[in-house]
Amino acid sequence: MERFDLVVIGGGPAGYAAAMRGIDFGKRVCLIEKDKVGGAGVYNGALSSKTLWELSNRVRDVNDMIVLKGRTKFEISWEDVKQNLAEAIFERKFQYSAHIKLLQTETMNKLLTYERGFGKLTSKNEIVIDHEGEQKTIWAENIILSTGSRPRKMPDIEVDEETILTSDGIDNISDFPKSLVIVGAGVIGCEYATIFSNFGKTKVYIIDRQDHILPFEDGDITTLIAKNLVNRGVTIHSNAKLERLVKVGNEVEYELSYPDGSREVIRVEKALLSIGRQPNIENLGLENAGVEMSKRGVHIGDEDTRTNVPNIYAVGDVSGRIALVNMGEIEARHAVEKMFGNKPELLNYDNICTIMFLNPEVAAVGINEQQAVAQNIPVKVVKLDYSLITRAIAMRQTQGFFKIIVTNDKEMKILGMRVVGAHASTAIQAIGLLVKLNMSIEVLSELIHPHPSIVEGIQECVRMLLNRSIFKSSVFKDKLACYSLVKGVKTPLERL
Repeated sequence: MERFDLVVIGGGPAGYAAAMRGIDFGKRVCLIEKDKVGGAGVYNGALSSKTLWELSNRVRDVNDMIVLKGRTKFEISWEDVKQNLAEAIFERKFQYSAHIKLLQTETMNKLLTYERGFGKLTSKNEIVIDHEGEQKTIWAENIILSTGSRPRKMPDIEVDEETILTSDGIDNISDFPKSLVIVGAGVIGCEYATIFSNFGKTKVYIIDRQDHILPFEDGDITTLIAKNLVNRGVTIHSNAKLERLVKVGNEVEYELSYPDGSREVIRVEKALLSIGRQPNIENLGLENAGVEMSKRGVHIGDEDTRTNVPNIYAVGDVSGRIALVNMGEIEARHAVEKMFGNKPELLNYDNICTIMFLNPEVAAVGINEQQAVAQNIPVKVVKLDYSLITRAIAMRQTQGFFKIIVTNDKEMKILGMRVVGAHASTAIQAIGLLVKLNMSIEVLSELIHPHPSIVEGIQECVRMLLNRSIFKSSVFKDKLACYSLVKGVKTPLERL
């Protein structure tokens, strides 16, 4: 029986990161993957959907420009879209596969053992690998579970991944659907609504159980995103309860009911279920190793990647915490550092930088206004409209805003930020660092940013809080705002 210092079950972004970090410590590492290295981070997930989003944005921008000039609308075929998507996936897939092969060579001292197959725990140290009916058992001093997640389905809706789809099947359609209903108004649902409405060939409907999309975000963000979706022809069914969704021939029929007692029935060509994801924990043999379960997935005993079994860790989507590629990788690296580096620091989830690929792009770190109210945290809030940022003016993309949330005291330590607009994702990292370091805004006030750049908006927000701004909120009241927020009550701050 082969023995390893670390065995990683699952070769998605988290599992791959764990294996590479184990190699850094000079350990014998085995990576087990039943299907494709890269997982949902490459296939039917982050890379594929964002490739579609980037391409759809280009199509939208071109058409916005040429249609205004009276020219014929630019058309792109789904075949061309698929080719672009395939090229992106192949590029990343090749990087993973080439890297793994080289690490297994004699020249690289066989740093990694890679096993194709399904890994199952038979004890807290033994794993049986099943590949096409052939089995072998290996021994591990430490084990990381990183088996990822899959799209959540509804018990009364039959998914065939042809007419009724999840994100696993949406990339495999043969052409732009004439019409598409998206069940779920969270990030993924709104991202796909953005993508297909950008291409301009699909009538999109979103079913939203609540009164606004993206319910976890502040109203100023959700209102702007919803407005842009509607302007692109998207119909948002707010406060709607899905009574039924069935396949009728080659189409989908769905029925909605509303609080006022009204109902409506609509037929579309395709349906996309976007109601979250669930961890892949079936048939892992967790009971054989004594790993306890919780409602969110694998039970994290000390809330720091380790399960209740000291040598078994759970990272990425399977842990049931935050289903993001970057968090899965960080959790994986952290788990390995706990094993072999005796890392004492707990993993910090307070400064997670996220991106929502919408129209416009939304980036976030830390808390927002509604979270501050829910947690009864008195804060100061500053907002700056994109129309006052030189780079946004030059790009002719002035829709959006910066919003920074700080403590309601003299120190004004940064608690969170939201950026809505072009280049939002490039403007978030500095604030994420300050949140992690628990630092005040003063450090940003005199920092020299590149000009012209979108990140200059951060500095102007900070200057507003310090009453040193270039533009005075008393003049540009519709573009600038600075207020305190205590127990849900907004109070304007006196600024020049």
